[in-house]
Amino acid sequence: MIAIKARVDAWLGHFTMYRLILWVLGVLAVYSLVLNALGWLTFGLPEMLVHLVLCLGLTYASNRLVAMLFQVRPHSESSLITGLLLYFLFWPTELVPSVQVLDLAGVAVACVLASATKYVLAFRGRHIFNPAAAGAFIAGLTGLNIATWWAATPAMLWLLVPGVLLVLYRTLKVLMACTFLVVAVSVVCVLLLRGGMTFGPAVWQPIAQQPLLFFVGFMLTEPLTLPPRRWQQVALAAVVALLFAVPYNVAGVANSPELALLIGNLLAFLVGQRGGIVLTFKGSRPLTPFTAEFRFEPRRPVRFLPGQFMELNLPHSRSDGKGRRRVFSITSAPDSPEMTFGVGTAEPVSAAKRVLLALEPGQCVHGTAVGGDFVLPPDAGKPLLFIAAGIGIAPFLSQLAAGDSARRDIIVLYLAPSAAELAGCDVLEASGARVIARLSDGSLPPSFMHDAGRSRIDGDSLRALIPDVAERDVYVSGSPANVDALRSAARHAGARRIHVDAFAGY
Repeated sequence: MIAIKARVDAWLGHFTMYRLILWVLGVLAVYSLVLNALGWLTFGLPEMLVHLVLCLGLTYASNRLVAMLFQVRPHSESSLITGLLLYFLFWPTELVPSVQVLDLAGVAVACVLASATKYVLAFRGRHIFNPAAAGAFIAGLTGLNIATWWAATPAMLWLLVPGVLLVLYRTLKVLMACTFLVVAVSVVCVLLLRGGMTFGPAVWQPIAQQPLLFFVGFMLTEPLTLPPRRWQQVALAAVVALLFAVPYNVAGVANSPELALLIGNLLAFLVGQRGGIVLTFKGSRPLTPFTAEFRFEPRRPVRFLPGQFMELNLPHSRSDGKGRRRVFSITSAPDSPEMTFGVGTAEPVSAAKRVLLALEPGQCVHGTAVGGDFVLPPDAGKPLLFIAAGIGIAPFLSQLAAGDSARRDIIVLYLAPSAAELAGCDVLEASGARVIARLSDGSLPPSFMHDAGRSRIDGDSLRALIPDVAERDVYVSGSPANVDALRSAARHAGARRIHVDAFAGY
């Protein structure tokens, strides 16, 4: 099972979240056309093709036009995702003159407004609302067309379910999605039972005939409109589920999936990073032969907790399939005047990383999100064990550089191929933590580190190295394969509280 998970993680690691969502939506669009050809959908193939071309073409073109007006570089991948979402939100228009003009105009308005909201309904460069939901909601207010969310057609479930599961697994939003589904299905089920429906159909109907899965897989979990912490995301999912499922009508505006999402977006914005993040490049230095640290000066102070990550927007002309928005662990302390990021630079280097490597001092990059739950417990009296594999040391450097690290009982177990590939030794030594190095080639670590030899880290060897491991909160960081193996070792050694931070998709 672990081997299968490792292979899945390795395959998914080739895609960023945005690229994976784009591919899944693209496959679903093709699947819908196949269903129509087989007679399982009744829109008409010409209507569906016109609808698809309209949504993709208008969102792409309008996004580039609005970006030009605001003098920023457009994100084509984002515009294509928005276009595909709107394709599934609005009913394909019948090619009949009596209904064609108004319905097509409504879809066109939604597409253009979706692109415009990314720049107009924004605060310091960061958009507040899900663009597709905002475009659909405003278009509905015009009376030209309303979103029907026809992706909830039961025939679509055969590919929609695995597609949504793949996205949720890759984006680590399974808990958030389950919270939304449990609350929403429970509320709808109660309403249907009160209306006289039997239990079985009352449970199945909201899943098969309402856009719950599509909504949670592609709309609610959009990274740019989520709060930074997992508990906040779970709470948001419950609130949005109630807004989604409970009928209401206020001043003539009735509940709808898009309105529920927009209210949720606003709540998330109020608790998250509310400013655009502009970072001025100051320089870089090699940490090891295969890792480097990049230094930036933020234009405004950035709120984050030690151990969290930042998503950087790194535009590049030639795509390598990994997209332009990439996540990097912050290695600096929150009170530092500069922000630093630890980045692996071993070949093959992605196109986004090449942008980083080519930066000149004074150039600016934009951060699009700060988040992550790989943070230390508020109780500084809890003993901790950090287990880092390779570049997995990056989030620990921020935690060890933080002001309260000297008051904590911390042991660091650092796994690396050789002494030359131990990164952040200056921070590790200054922290005062007990550092144990396990080097694959048998070389000796720096004098302030304890040598663990070359033995494989399993439950027995971990317990021998750290006899009180069961009493410590354990934090594990590295590649998905390393994290799975080290988490298993910690569990077999008796650890009860294990936190992980897997590096995937770099």
